[in-house]
Amino acid sequence: MALNLSQKQEVVAELAEVASKAHSLVAVEYAGTTVEQMTAMRKKARETGVFLKVVKNTLASRAVGGTEFEVVKDALTGPLLYAFSMEEPGAAGRLIKEFAKGNDKLKAKVVSVEGKLLPAAHVDVLASLPTREEALAMLARVLAEPAAMFARAVKAVADKQGGGEVAAEATAEA
Repeated sequence: MALNLSQKQEVVAELAEVASKAHSLVAVEYAGTTVEQMTAMRKKARETGVFLKVVKNTLASRAVGGTEFEVVKDALTGPLLYAFSMEEPGAAGRLIKEFAKGNDKLKAKVVSVEGKLLPAAHVDVLASLPTREEALAMLARVLAEPAAMFARAVKAVADKQGGGEVAAEATAEA
């Protein structure tokens, strides 16, 4: 169905707003994907904070103009599905990688993060980025490790000097 000028302007405005807030973009060739697969992918995208849209490349290139995804303009050829990660950078990569396992016709064509155009093979790298919760858990573990090492060192020194036995005897007498 052909869009009139006002509908095209609405699509460009919507996509431009999404692109200005997104963390990463993955454009995927989707030809040959069934309706059921697309519906499942859209459902999963809503759950994971990924904005999916099939739109003409000319409209997409206008929409990404002036955003950090402007570098992808020349790579937008063929029928593409655009996946913008809204909450965390790796979400779109994980979504595309998950659905590409069950559908060999789904192929990443463009990957862009932080204003850089990356090869399509970098969708695996993008997918391997930790989620926000995983990153916070790693940070907490890194921050807690020095205190744990200090506690182990103090205990080792106390055990070496015999303080550990005295403390054990004192608690046994009480």
